[in-house]
This record gives sequence, structure tokens and C-alpha cells, in this order.
Amino acid sequence: MKKSLCKMMETGYYILCFSTLMQMVCYAYIDPSVTTYAIQAIAGGAIAVGAVIGIYWRKARRKLENRLGIDESKKKETEDDVVEIGNDK
Repeated sequence: MKKSLCKMMETGYYILCFSTLMQMVCYAYIDPSVTTYAIQAIAGGAIAVGAVIGIYWRKARRKLENRLGIDESKKKETEDDVVEIGNDK
């Protein structure tokens, strides 16, 4: 384990040294509309990731409940649907 940690640290050191040697100066103007678009893209990505996590969380929970034999609707009281057709007075 120590060898792999040392190897990772050595690789990180080389990447850091290489990236500092290859830096370029770049002057650019960022328009406010670009920042608004970036914020919208980040928010959309966060919402999409949250939706995916929520979907898979429900699926995993449902599988676990089925495997453990847990029934959430066991203690709930339900009423039958009553449908009346006709004019009985």
C-alpha cells in the first residue's frame, strides 16, 4: 500500500511540475451573458444529477424493501372506491 501511495504522490508531483512549465497567459473578456449561461448550465447539470440520484435511490430502496419483506402500506388504512350510477331516490 505504501508503494502505491508513493507512486501516486510521485505522479502528482510530475503533473504539477509539468503543468507549471506549460502555463500560458491568456487575456479574455467574459461577457455577463456568458456567466448567466454558465450558471444555467451548472444549475441544469445539478438538477439532472439530482434527478438521476433520486430515481436510482427509489429503485434501490424498493429492491431492498422487497428483499427484506418490508411493506410500507401494511399499516395504512385504505377505503374502497364507491361509484354510484343512476338516480335512486
